[in-house]
Amino acid sequence: MLNVAVVVGTRPEAIKMAPVILELGRHSDRFATRVISTGQHREMLDSALALFEIQPHVELKVMRPNQSLAGLTASLLARLDAELERQPPDWILAQGDTTTVMVAAIVAFYRRIKFGHVEAGLRTGDFAHPFPEEFNRRVADVAADLYFAPTERARSVLLREGIESGRILVTGNTVVDALLTVAARPFDRRKGVLAGLRSAAPLVLVTAHRRESFGPPFRELCQAIRELSERFPDAEFLYPVHLNPNVRSPVQEILADLPGVHLTEPLDYLEIVHAMKSASLILTDSGGIQEEAPTFGVPVLVMRETTERPEGVDAGFVELVGTNRERIVEAAAKRLVANSPRPTGANPYGDGRAAARIVGALLESRKS
Repeated sequence: MLNVAVVVGTRPEAIKMAPVILELGRHSDRFATRVISTGQHREMLDSALALFEIQPHVELKVMRPNQSLAGLTASLLARLDAELERQPPDWILAQGDTTTVMVAAIVAFYRRIKFGHVEAGLRTGDFAHPFPEEFNRRVADVAADLYFAPTERARSVLLREGIESGRILVTGNTVVDALLTVAARPFDRRKGVLAGLRSAAPLVLVTAHRRESFGPPFRELCQAIRELSERFPDAEFLYPVHLNPNVRSPVQEILADLPGVHLTEPLDYLEIVHAMKSASLILTDSGGIQEEAPTFGVPVLVMRETTERPEGVDAGFVELVGTNRERIVEAAAKRLVANSPRPTGANPYGDGRAAARIVGALLESRKS
């Protein structure tokens, strides 16, 4: 039996690793699975895991008020290392590009534990965009033993960096697995946040929280949303606001007085999935939404200067618009006019079977 530790720290990691955790559970005769929560974003992380009926076996609770990245990294290193010394697994799995993932990779390397990186091979080529995620994922890919690449493009990146082809598996993105599972669940639009919106009005879903946009760029994108709301009074703008004060302060200052802009607390994943499904347009700086929205054929404007997910751009689902107010307004206005065509085609990020491929690769690793 293989002992597998799955390390998660934020809501996106929890959502993307939930299908893998559940798939490991379906093979409980072959895997002993332990879920370790670092609590990097504890409130949102817990609600995401609960949606999939997953309870962490270990909670490290590393976050402190106003904690620096260096402080977070130091705390994670000490606590995760102690936990893995206490109960060393055969494999550590972690997903993506957060500080939790980077530290999991480092501890795995120091402890000589095999490390599988889910969503390996994403790159912008710019360490400042996104910051610190571009650095984090490169560190994770230096330490990995198995690379679970979401797309052929990600596989090509890893091959160019010298990774042996036999250690790379193109799986699709596990977020598509999670999305399809949640989208199939019953949902009553008459309850929750969506109940307060005009059902016949175009819905613009907004999510924005990237660290590299804090300050003037973030104020610019908020001003763009304000201008769009004033220009398109028949549209409803739904913005679940991240808990970070660097996000909340400018959002409240610039957008709180607009009747067409609905500022809410972060939504649970079930509600955000159905908000995406109902949307006419999405404005975001989120990586996950770039991967999810194509399933519903919803156009996405990415308020960043670069993306590590160019497949959506190539397929016509995603457009990069940066954080410049005029550029955001111009691109969104084109999408909000009557009869604007919607993108069509298959989701380039996966088919809903990524978790099964990942667990299958771990089963194969037992034979080597």
